[in-house]
Amino acid sequence: MRNPWEEIPLADYENHMSLRSVMQLQALNERMKEQLNRYSVSSVMILGVAGGNGLEHIARGRYQKVYGVDVNRDYLREAARRNPHLDGCLECLPVDLIRPGDRLPQAELVVANLLVEYIGPARFQEVLRRVGPRYVSCVIQVDLEGHWVSDSPYQAAFHGLEAVHQPVEREALEEALAQIQYRVLGAREYPLPNGKKFVQLDFEK
Repeated sequence: MRNPWEEIPLADYENHMSLRSVMQLQALNERMKEQLNRYSVSSVMILGVAGGNGLEHIARGRYQKVYGVDVNRDYLREAARRNPHLDGCLECLPVDLIRPGDRLPQAELVVANLLVEYIGPARFQEVLRRVGPRYVSCVIQVDLEGHWVSDSPYQAAFHGLEAVHQPVEREALEEALAQIQYRVLGAREYPLPNGKKFVQLDFEK
């Protein structure tokens, strides 16, 4: 079975996420700016990079290597096209993180925003074991009203995600990373429209 993320057009995803009633694309861009510039590391892996939202905040020469990982090859092509300043630095990897076995390079920092909800904490543990980062920075979505996809004209594009979506609580994610020796560096909350909020969790090993 194909991963449902392979079927969602990038335009539908980004148009939905950027609606004034959703505002998640803009919020994730701000989170990425902070995440990508917070740590003194030379390599970063962005899991679920999509179209590269936030990569524009990486200054030329900031990293020796930037890995963008996503299951959707169209997303990866667009991420590379939008960020020519990262030529020679950005490597886009088409990997389905739901399925075990794909080889991943090592990186000092892993950024995983709205990703754990689609692979689960156990698979995320496995990915981190393979990549071996010192730092991990995650954003998860908390649905205070129980509607994980906001109403929008693009909502139909996301129906297939029900097969892989699994809500993740902050405590469950912290426990999963503690099991593989990551300690919490900090946690912050960011309110969103429609009874939602982002929770950013940072870890160090």
